[in-house]
Amino acid sequence: MSKSILLTTPLSDRDVENLRIGDQVSLNGVIYTARDAAHKRLVELIAAGEKLPFEVDGAVIYYVGPTPAKAGEVIGSAGPTTSYRMDSYAPQLIELGLKGMIGKGNRGGNVLEAMQRHKAVYFTATGGAAALISRWITSCEVIAYEDLGAEAIHRLEVKDFQVVVANDCHGGDLFREGIDRYRKD
Repeated sequence: MSKSILLTTPLSDRDVENLRIGDQVSLNGVIYTARDAAHKRLVELIAAGEKLPFEVDGAVIYYVGPTPAKAGEVIGSAGPTTSYRMDSYAPQLIELGLKGMIGKGNRGGNVLEAMQRHKAVYFTATGGAAALISRWITSCEVIAYEDLGAEAIHRLEVKDFQVVVANDCHGGDLFREGIDRYRKD
């Protein structure tokens, strides 16, 4: 049975273990943005043994390239991007303690295996709702790779950021299994 859950970042193993596919989650706290170009740089830093621009342990990364904010707004449109483009990088970040990822679309086997092994979760956000999603973001600042423009890493503070668990650390896969089975339990 899916349930509604309120979580505050950073996430713990216990937070992640309690989640099942189909659960509706309201996230509060800090999340980070990163798309393919930023992920590539993060993995290069890991390979070089250098410090990352944010604490990965317990973190949640939102796969988004936000548009510039209009006057008086915190951020522009902030809709999720397709997640599989980060699949070659995500396992290394999960191994370092990344607990959550937010995007749209399904994930590859390498990511799903890393999520089970290291207790991480993949949330899906509603595509096409970029303007609505931006309302859940209360602050935004670039913290790394400003030269990447919209693909820079941003530190976002969020309040009641609505997502659904698409892949849990128990092997549940909303894209493969569907949610009907879990709503009847």
